[in-house]
Amino acid sequence: MTARKISLVDGEYYHVYNRGADKRDIFSDDEVLDRFMQSVAEFNGPDPIGSIYEHSYDKNSLTTGSQTNKSLVSVVCFCLNPNHFHFILRQESERGIEKFMQRLGGYPKYFNNKYKRSGVLFQGKFKAKHILDDKYLLYLSAYVNLNNRVHQIGSSSSLDNQSSNLIRSSWNEFVDQGSTNFCDKDIILGQFPNKDAYKKFALELLPTMVEAKKMSRELEDASD
Repeated sequence: MTARKISLVDGEYYHVYNRGADKRDIFSDDEVLDRFMQSVAEFNGPDPIGSIYEHSYDKNSLTTGSQTNKSLVSVVCFCLNPNHFHFILRQESERGIEKFMQRLGGYPKYFNNKYKRSGVLFQGKFKAKHILDDKYLLYLSAYVNLNNRVHQIGSSSSLDNQSSNLIRSSWNEFVDQGSTNFCDKDIILGQFPNKDAYKKFALELLPTMVEAKKMSRELEDASD
């Protein structure tokens, strides 16, 4: 996956996303989700690591290089849905986002080999939109963390058990005490007195985001 010709600035924040070609699923079981998250963690550095098969996989060691000065990017938050993904990334080195996404480009080969398929997996090049102000950064953090709920994927009763719906999100990391430390959350949580305050902020935005997404779908259908 390579970026469109845009200027990506070190230290700035970007909303990075893509979806499956023809809206097909790109994450179809827990194994492929684990593999993608392993790639996110291990490919976030300046030097190639070789084949990912050379590295053992340990869910308990899933921490990014986000907080090191050798990282390509900092992962602020993310959501992996069955047919698309979202990240908020801060670029930490020259062409960091571009290099990071290129390394994730090995995932389609893995997916095709696993399911004995051929052809493209993603719908063209990944998109990267510059986040220009803090207000929008906070809004997008809620949108990304709760993206499965925005799209109303899965039943409300099982949203806390995200793996059962083939969803991975940083939501629990942002709102649960003692959760994992995969993301670099300080730019978001540092603006709230505690995690409960952020949770309240995000959940209050959810109905508006769901309605906006519904209207967007209706406009797309009307233009077909």
